[in-house]
This record gives sequence, C-alpha cells and structure tokens, in this order.
Amino acid sequence: MAEEAQSGERTEDATAKRRNDFREKGQVAQSKEVHTAAIFTILLLFWVLYLPVFIQELTTILALIFQSIDEITVTPSKSMEVALYLSQELGLLLAPLFILVLLIGFFSSFFQIGWLFTTKPFQPDISKFNPITGMKRIFSKKSIVELVKSIFKILLIGYVAYSTVADNFEQALVLVDTSIPDTLMFLGKTAGIILAKVCGVLILLAFIDLLFVRYEMEEKMKMTKQEVKEEFKETEGDPHVKSQIRSIQRQMARRRMMAEVPEADVVITNPTHISVAIRYDAKEMNAPVVVAKGSGIIAMNIRKLARENNVSIVENPPVARLLHNIELGGTIPEELFKAVAEILAHVYSLKSASS
Repeated sequence: MAEEAQSGERTEDATAKRRNDFREKGQVAQSKEVHTAAIFTILLLFWVLYLPVFIQELTTILALIFQSIDEITVTPSKSMEVALYLSQELGLLLAPLFILVLLIGFFSSFFQIGWLFTTKPFQPDISKFNPITGMKRIFSKKSIVELVKSIFKILLIGYVAYSTVADNFEQALVLVDTSIPDTLMFLGKTAGIILAKVCGVLILLAFIDLLFVRYEMEEKMKMTKQEVKEEFKETEGDPHVKSQIRSIQRQMARRRMMAEVPEADVVITNPTHISVAIRYDAKEMNAPVVVAKGSGIIAMNIRKLARENNVSIVENPPVARLLHNIELGGTIPEELFKAVAEILAHVYSLKSASS
C-alpha cells in the first residue's frame, strides 16, 4: 500500500513530451504582471517623449475649432460633423499609443513563452458549463492566490502613490497663489513621479510573479513514476516487448550462424570454452573469414555440428582466443595469416591423406 501511495505522488520532473503536450494545450508559464509592467513602463517612456507632440497637435485642433466656432451653425448635423472630426483627429493622435500597446502585449508574451499558436484553449469544454466545477474554480487555491496577489498589488501601489502625494503636500498648498501653467506643471511632474514609482513597483512584482508562475507550472507538470513508465512505453515501446524482439533477433542470427558451420573448413577451439569456425575459398576470398563463433554452450553446439558434418576440429587455444575477438563475417587480420594458414594446410593434408 505504501508503494502504491508513493507511486501516485508527482515527484518526477516533466519529460520533453509532457512539456510539449502542455504547450500544445496553451498551458504555459506566462505572467500577467509582466504584461502590465511592460505596458505601463513603455507607455510612460513613450508618453514622456510623445507628450509635446500630442499637446501641440491637440492645441492646434482646439484652436481651429474655437476660431471657426462663430461660423458654425448649431444643428444636429453640424454637431455630429464636429464630433466626428474631433474623433478622427484624436484617434490619429492616440493611434501610436494603441499600436504600441498591441506590440508590447505581443512581445511581452513572445519573450516569456516564444512563438506559440494553438486553438485548443478555444475549443468548447462542457465541464466549463458545470456550475459545481465553476464554483470549485472560483474557490480554488489558484483563485485565492490570485486574489491575494491583486490585493497586495493594489495596497502597494496605493501606498507608493499616497507617500508621493504626502511628500509634495506642502508644495501643493501654495498652488492657489500660482498661475495655471505652473499648477499644471506641478501636477504633471507629481503624476510623472507617481507613475515612475508605480512602474518600478510593477517591474519588481512582475519579476517575482514570473518566478512564481514558472515554479507553479513546473510543479503542475511533474509526473508520477507510473506516468513516466507509461510515457516511455508509448514513445519507446514496451521494454518487455523490445526484450522479446531482441531475443528473437539473436536467435535468428544464431541460427543463420550455425547454418554456416557445415560449410566451414575448420573449427579452431579452446577445448572447453571457445569455438571459431573458419572458411576459406581462394577463388572468392582474399583471406579466411570467421563464419561462426561462440563460447560456452554455443561453442559446444558448434563443435557438435562440426563433427556431424565432418568439419575438422583443431585445438589451438591462443589462436582461438584471438579469432574470437573478430566480428562475425570478418576476415582474418594479417598478423594471424601464418597461424591460420598452417592450421588450414594441416587440415587440407589430413583430408588429402584420408581421400
């Protein structure tokens, strides 16, 4: 029972296949805080650079409307025309900001998870319409963590904004005696400081959240020992089946090898351990070839088959050991030519004498 309980624990790191499966389903470690921090930071920098152009263009538009206001007859059609004109001009002024937001959203995702296109998250899932499942999601651990994170973020940003305003409160009291441009300049400067500090906080939160999200995803992708075994069977095949296949392949190779023994010229042995069958055809071969070899039971079978087919058996332990290291079907190396030639000459002379 203890082993079964342990086998159900997710203790194994995710395999490449499991990571790929999660990725195809759209389940990736992506932090929303990174999106927020990137958008706020880049927009702040862009707005600081773009603000002079925006104010100048807006001033020009408003001045044009005020200059021609006496010539405009107030009618529903004229009012609609002016509103449409203002919408078009403001749309053109704000278009760079909208385009920048889209680009930031794309690249913040790309730098986190790379290129990923999948439609699986959009496929209908009946379980999502189950009210019980929906309630479980609302009160799940993940939902609570997200709620705590949101509350903490709001409190932290609120504190930063409050502390900045409090530091400049005394300066704000004297604004009643200053001109409107100076008041706007002070408000703009204070707002810029607040936004800059908020961006710093968001960047810090995004970094922490990204680490947490990646850790959470790694934990989610972990596998049990049984899952690892099942996946290995699916990808690599059942080890038992593969072992059986290898055993069958070895048996077939051994049968083919043993079929070559009756055609051999001589079997050289180390009396009790090794047998190597040699064949040589001067018309077809440049050197003798090892057609069968083996040790133990296989060596005994080679000798038995050799005797049944009148193949000469020669005991020569040193040569047998050296020949046993040669690959099956391999030719005799040059340093063994003399020793093997002497054995073959002896075998041929015995055959000639007996005939």
